[in-house]
Amino acid sequence: MSETFLDLADATVRSVSVSEMSNNIYLVTSKVDGSQLLIDAADDVSAIDELFASASSDSKVPPTLAGIATTHQHWDHIRALREYVERTGAVTYAGVDDVEGIAAGANVIITVPLSHGDSIAVGSVALECVHLRGHTPGSIAFVLSDSGGSTVIFSGDSLFPGGVGNTQGDPARFASLLDDVSSRLFEAYPDDALVLPGHGSTTTLGAERPNLAAWRIRGW
Repeated sequence: MSETFLDLADATVRSVSVSEMSNNIYLVTSKVDGSQLLIDAADDVSAIDELFASASSDSKVPPTLAGIATTHQHWDHIRALREYVERTGAVTYAGVDDVEGIAAGANVIITVPLSHGDSIAVGSVALECVHLRGHTPGSIAFVLSDSGGSTVIFSGDSLFPGGVGNTQGDPARFASLLDDVSSRLFEAYPDDALVLPGHGSTTTLGAERPNLAAWRIRGW
């Protein structure tokens, strides 16, 4: 289990990798008002507790949990969701087309179903919701555009270093995901945008952009 830290002008981003699946959990904290958004309550409640504890002094006022966002419905991204919702009563966010899957997998009713172009307010910080169809029907990337000029993309399992997410060999799903990633991420945000995936290491759009054509030819 390893924790990482990103210090932006408006917010901090802390992350921890948990479970046998090496899931990344992210915590965004607004520096001005202490509002926090947890992204993907994947597993290991004690590790999530430690993540919150590490962010206790990241804001000018004591931090408070504003909500829990889920990038997609797969079981390895929602194993701690129910416990954290029951403990905190937090508002929950997820893509509208994954709401039923999360209810079935975690027994959690999503408070705010999200569509492409929606945004989540985290105090003074806003995260844009980008629907990326293919890995799951309702996969959402959350994009933080910081006043200091940084762009951070929480891509879930839709974009990784080296390719897009798994589409189980389905050509239509692969084409859909790559089309959305190309038009809604690579054509919308700058090369220095950080990509923080659901598993593995951080990358940038600029590092991955030269490979888009090769990914399409490769077919996965």
